[in-house]
Amino acid sequence: MGERAKQWLLVAGAGAAVGALSTAAVIRILSRSKRREGYVRSLLESNRVASGGAGWNVGTRVVATSDILDDEVVSEQLTRNIQFFGMESQKKVTESFVIIIGLGGVGSHAASMLLRSGVGRLLLVDFDQVSLSSLNRHAVATRDDVGTPKALCLKKHFSMIYPECQIEAKVQLYDPSCEDEILSGQPDFVLDCIDNIDTKVALLAACVRRGLRVFSAMGAGARADPTRIRVADLRESTNDPLSRAVRYRLKKDHGIEGGIPVVFSLEKPKAKLLPFQASKEEETPSDYQIVPGFRVRIIPVLGTIPAIFGQVMASYVVTQLAKLDFQTEPIVNLDLDHYRILHHRLLEHEELIYGSAEQVLVDAEEVMYVVKELWRGRSARDQNLKDTGRKMWRSVNELMLVRWDKSKPAGVSNLILLKFNEADAHESTTLDQIKEEEPEFYKMVSRVLKRAETEFAL
Repeated sequence: MGERAKQWLLVAGAGAAVGALSTAAVIRILSRSKRREGYVRSLLESNRVASGGAGWNVGTRVVATSDILDDEVVSEQLTRNIQFFGMESQKKVTESFVIIIGLGGVGSHAASMLLRSGVGRLLLVDFDQVSLSSLNRHAVATRDDVGTPKALCLKKHFSMIYPECQIEAKVQLYDPSCEDEILSGQPDFVLDCIDNIDTKVALLAACVRRGLRVFSAMGAGARADPTRIRVADLRESTNDPLSRAVRYRLKKDHGIEGGIPVVFSLEKPKAKLLPFQASKEEETPSDYQIVPGFRVRIIPVLGTIPAIFGQVMASYVVTQLAKLDFQTEPIVNLDLDHYRILHHRLLEHEELIYGSAEQVLVDAEEVMYVVKELWRGRSARDQNLKDTGRKMWRSVNELMLVRWDKSKPAGVSNLILLKFNEADAHESTTLDQIKEEEPEFYKMVSRVLKRAETEFAL
C-alpha cells in the first residue's frame, strides 16, 4: 500500500472515531432531552383538571427539595438567569416576595417577567377584568379570558409557565382601608402599576411610611418612542402629566418630595384623552365607571410602550433582588458645549493653582462622563439633598471640576464637581481633614471615584 493511501486510511479512521464520539454525545443529549420532555409532558398532564381536561389546575407544583434550584426542571428553566447572575444571586431572586398592584398593560408584563425570572412568591392585585380592548397590550390574556378578573387570568396562565411559584391573586381595588391586608408579609418589592392618581398616591405614601421598596410606573399611554423611556427618581421625571400630579399630591398631602424610583417617558404625549361617547341619550359617564371616581374617558395606547414599561420594571426589580449593581442613566440636560465649558474651566483652574494644565488627563468627552455619570450634573456636596428636582440642570454657571486628591493628576477617577465657593474651600483643605471632619462625605466621594477606576480599568 502506498504512503498516500495509508494517510487517507488514517484520516478516515480518525474521522470515524470522532464521528462515533460525536454521535454518542448527541445520543446522550437527545436522551436527556427526551427524559425532560417526558417529565414536562407528564407535569402538564397532571395539571389538567379531571373533567375532560377542559381547564387547568392553578395550584403550585410541589418540589421535593428545600432548595428549589436543586430541582432539575426548575434549574433547566432558569439556566440562563443562573448563568447571568450566578447561583447565589439567583437564589435571592427565587426566595423573594414581590407585590404587583395594577395588572394592565404595564403590570401584566412586569409580573410575567418576574415570574419567568424565577421570583418565588407573587401577590397579584387588581379589581378590573380583561376586556377585548386590553388585548393589544396585555401580557398573556386571550379572547377566552375576556370578562375574567385580570388577577385570576394571570394566575391561571402563570401556573402553566412556572408552577413552582407561590401565586396569590386578589380581585380587589387597593385603597387605604386594605393597606394592612395587601402590604403585609414583608415584601421585598412593591410594583405600583396603577393609573388612578388617588389610589397611586395612597399606595406610594403607604410604602414610604412602611419602609417598603417601591417602584412606580408613570404614564405610558399616548407615547410611541421607546428610546425616551427612562428610570429615575420621581423628582427628576419630566414631560409627564401623571408624574407632575403625583409629585404635587405626595408633597402636599404626605410631605414626600422624592426617593421613589419611577419609570417614565421623556416623550410628550402624542394624543389626549378621548371624550366619553354614550351609546344612548340617557347614559352618563358614571354609568360606565367600574369604581366611583375612576376615569371613563379613554387614553389612546400603543401596546408596545406599556409592555416596555413593564419589562423595564421587571428588569430593575430582578437585578435589585439579585444584588446586581448598576447605575441608571442620569437625567442631565446639558449639551456638548456645556461640557466643553467645564473642560476649559478645569484647564484654567489647573494653570492658576498648579502653574500648568499638563496634568489634566481628560478631554471634553471624558468630562461628560465625570459630570453626567459620576456626579449626575450636580455638585458632589448636593448628592443627597432633596431639592434636586426638574429645575436643577438649567446651567453650569456655578459649577467646576477640581482634583479630589491634589497629589494626583486630574484624571477621570480624581475629579469632583463643585460649586465655585465649594471649590475654593476644597483647595484650602486636605483629604485627611475631610476624612476626619466629614467621614460620610469622604466615603461617598471615594465610592464614586472607585467606580470610575473600575469602569476605566485604571
